[in-house]
Amino acid sequence: MDILSLLLMFLFIFNILFASIIIFIERKDASTTWAWLMILFFIPFIGFVVYLFLGQNLTRRRLFDWEGIRKVGITDIISKQIAQIRNPAFSFHDENVDPYRDLIYMHLINNDAILTKDNEISIFTDGQEKFDQLFRDIQQAKDHIHIQYYIFRYDDLGKKLIEELTKKAEEGVKVRVLYDELGSRKLRLKNFNSLIKAGGEVGVFFPSKFPLINIRLNYRNHRKITIIDGQIGYVGGFNVGNEYLGKKKKFGYWRDTHLRISGNAVDPMQTRFILDWNQASKHFTINYETRYFPMKKNGGNATIQIVSSGPDSEWEQIKNGYMKMIMDANESIYIQTPYFIPDQSLLDALTVASLSGKDVRIMIPNKPDHPFIYWATLSHIGKLLRSGASVYIYENGFIHAKALVIDRKMCSVGTANIDMRSFKLNFEVNAFIYDQQTAEMIAQSFEQDMQNSTRLTEELYQKRPRWIRFKESISRLLSPIL
Repeated sequence: MDILSLLLMFLFIFNILFASIIIFIERKDASTTWAWLMILFFIPFIGFVVYLFLGQNLTRRRLFDWEGIRKVGITDIISKQIAQIRNPAFSFHDENVDPYRDLIYMHLINNDAILTKDNEISIFTDGQEKFDQLFRDIQQAKDHIHIQYYIFRYDDLGKKLIEELTKKAEEGVKVRVLYDELGSRKLRLKNFNSLIKAGGEVGVFFPSKFPLINIRLNYRNHRKITIIDGQIGYVGGFNVGNEYLGKKKKFGYWRDTHLRISGNAVDPMQTRFILDWNQASKHFTINYETRYFPMKKNGGNATIQIVSSGPDSEWEQIKNGYMKMIMDANESIYIQTPYFIPDQSLLDALTVASLSGKDVRIMIPNKPDHPFIYWATLSHIGKLLRSGASVYIYENGFIHAKALVIDRKMCSVGTANIDMRSFKLNFEVNAFIYDQQTAEMIAQSFEQDMQNSTRLTEELYQKRPRWIRFKESISRLLSPIL
């Protein structure tokens, strides 16, 4: 037997052994398992290397230390709220919140997501407006600024942000910046030299242990959070980069949704940042001091839960929240997402809602920023069109908003896309908002975007060329691991 035959036999045996590990040890869900088996079958050995970088399972690994939150009384608040909701006689301060008691309880019991009231919310759909307000808030900071982004580019916007943060650090404000290494792969710590010299601190989430090699390539921190003086919090879809201001020709106008929150919901946002920071920055950990959880100066009427999810958890908290919202809908379901790659359970929930006469509307971009994901998105649309759902293709640039509105009464806005990567692989954070005024504003924004969109009918969908259908088929097979 020649060397080539021995090598091929070795690869065949190795593939069988490795496939067995995936099936019997990792215990991934069936769709993900089949996707990996297909890769191992068609590209042996190379598929193994790809799996090492993309297929590790972080479930049940302890990545975040929750012990510190006991010092600020959050665990006591959670216990009290659970007991209240379990009491049938308990009534919320806002009668519009009561229909979502089960959803609130689910987030409390499975995600430690405390229910906060008296919040004021500002909604930003334009990047320039969002960053103008963020810079104004930064300039008014007195004690600390905590900033976390998945993508932080060292371009005009990124340099301006670093400049503003450096000025505040020089004034004695404690400034911390956390970014994801993969999302910000062109960013270097030396880009923050002026900020670090002024006393600021910079952390990197899941950094590479070896040059150009990151064995946690598939598990990234997709969160975008900013906390200023423990009084103001930002969360949503905008990252830091010129394209988010509509300055990249490839995308054109960038349509996103971001929230500015003042009120008690800032505390769980602060907790989320501290947990992420302490995981990423072992040498500059943050203690749970009262300066980070001050009494709130003002607030509004909105009730909010800040819900996190990640691959370290047994439960897909944000996806489960979406599922519960969809199942509880009585009239309408509006979804905006740049990627629509639901798993079967979520797709079935939307299909049943549409077949039941609910007004299901989904808006997606007209252009891809990731081709495979774009084709996979289109492949999932057909079933919903047949069920009677309305699908809109946004034409005025690129839509990156991550928003779900139910009955124009409650909504969720945050960093999670409608795809399996956001639900299972990325670290995400969403605000679940039990406030009719906010939900109405998000719904109105959706309807305004419809004026800049093309409605995709079932007839148009069936006329797409065969080569597009082929791309969709391949992408759909790979969708569990995209």
